[in-house]
Formats: sequence, C-alpha cells, structure tokens
Amino acid sequence: MDMLSETLITLCWELYEQGIPKSHIARKLGKHRETIHIWIKRIQQSGLLNFLDKYRQAKKGERKKRQVNPLLKRWVWEIREREYHCCGQKIQYYLHREHDVHLSVPKIYEILSEKYVIRSKWKKNKERGEIPKANRPREVIQMDTIDFGGLFAFTAIDIFTKEADILLAPELTAKFGCQFLYHQYEKKIWRSCSSSTN
Repeated sequence: MDMLSETLITLCWELYEQGIPKSHIARKLGKHRETIHIWIKRIQQSGLLNFLDKYRQAKKGERKKRQVNPLLKRWVWEIREREYHCCGQKIQYYLHREHDVHLSVPKIYEILSEKYVIRSKWKKNKERGEIPKANRPREVIQMDTIDFGGLFAFTAIDIFTKEADILLAPELTAKFGCQFLYHQYEKKIWRSCSSSTN
C-alpha cells in the first residue's frame, strides 16, 4: 500500500471525527462518497490501525474477483420487476432503503445483464417509436428524477415552451411522484382556463 492511500484513509477518519459530513470528506480527498462510507464503516468496526493493516494485506498479490451474493442478485432482479424495469439509480435507492445495502450503479447493471438484455452489443441506439410533438403549452411534459444523495428532484419539462419545474423530496416514492404529477395537471387546467378567458 503506498503512503498516499494510507495518508488519505487517516485524513478521512480525522475529518469524520471532527464532524465533517462524508460527502464533504469525499470532495476534499478526491474520492467517491461510497469509498469514504466503506472506509469509515470498516474503521468503526476494527479501529484505524487494524483497518490499515487489513487494507495493506489486501493490496498484496493478485486480487481475486469479488463474488456477488446470490441473495443480493435476487433483490436486484426483484426490484427491477416490481418497479416496472426501473433504472440502476432507482434500484440502488431501494436496495439502500429496504436492505441497507450500498451497491454501485455499474455493479447493479452488471447483475441486471446476467438476466436481462440491457443493450445490444452491436446496435447502440434502438428505435423507440415516434417522439411526441406538442402544438401548445402543457400538451406534452417529459418527467424524470435525479438522485442528489438523500435528496431527490422530480423534474418536468414542457417540450413546447421548454419551461421546467422541480419538486425536491426526501424519498423516491410514488407518493411524491403522484404529488408532482397532480401539480403539473393542475397547472395545465389553470393555463387552459386562463387562456380561454382572454
């Protein structure tokens, strides 16, 4: 293990003990937030010196490919089916919420590819049918979600006016998605009424 890695792990623990949030530590040290989370969790379990020793030993020799727990694979596939073939980010959210498991999005897609055809190797782009067109405001709205790490943004874009709306929510659940959808529907009715009175 090189001295830089050992220094970063030590700095990570010192910053955490000072009460600095993990996301800030990750940014300061130039590491992924999930890496910082793993370091801190392991240090809490075995202590800083023991963790450094284990880390040093793990770096010696050829690394064996990590095997994924079959139960974890089943959870990923079940969430994919239950949530109507949702994306890897949403599967990551549900894994953490329901099973307290932290799994990277690339690893989730690797697990999904064992059972599903995620993307054709020889054909990158797939025809998805005709793209909807709008002739007036609020006729077609594209909606999506963004994960900010513990905070979720439900987004909507009117493809005619390019107007955007955002709802920030603490959870990625149907409750907040439904709330945002009703908000968009009410705006559509209000716009229709206001345009008809003019």
